[in-house]
Amino acid sequence: MEYTGQQKRTLYVEESYFDGGLLQYVGWYIIGTIITTFSFGLLLPWAVCLIYNWEVKHTVINGQRLEFDGTALQLFGNWIKWWFLTIITLGIYGFWVGIRIRQWKTKHTYFAN
Repeated sequence: MEYTGQQKRTLYVEESYFDGGLLQYVGWYIIGTIITTFSFGLLLPWAVCLIYNWEVKHTVINGQRLEFDGTALQLFGNWIKWWFLTIITLGIYGFWVGIRIRQWKTKHTYFAN
């Protein structure tokens, strides 16, 4: 309850939680690592999407479940662009790649209906 002077207003705050399990996470991580290793790193964007999709599907914020709509092909296109920019800037752009990945993930994460 919150008292605002003239009236009382009830605030309802939903719970936020993560309902994924450790064994599931380890399993997805191992699968992603194996696939990335056997493809010599070419399927790393797919592994990143696989693991992030699992994380997002098990996250609830303020009672609303999150969803992720990013694809490995989208990430691979950005990956090539970031790799090229890192090469032509002699590695300087590499400092921004981690931020770009986080921005891409956030852009493709939303609240489910």
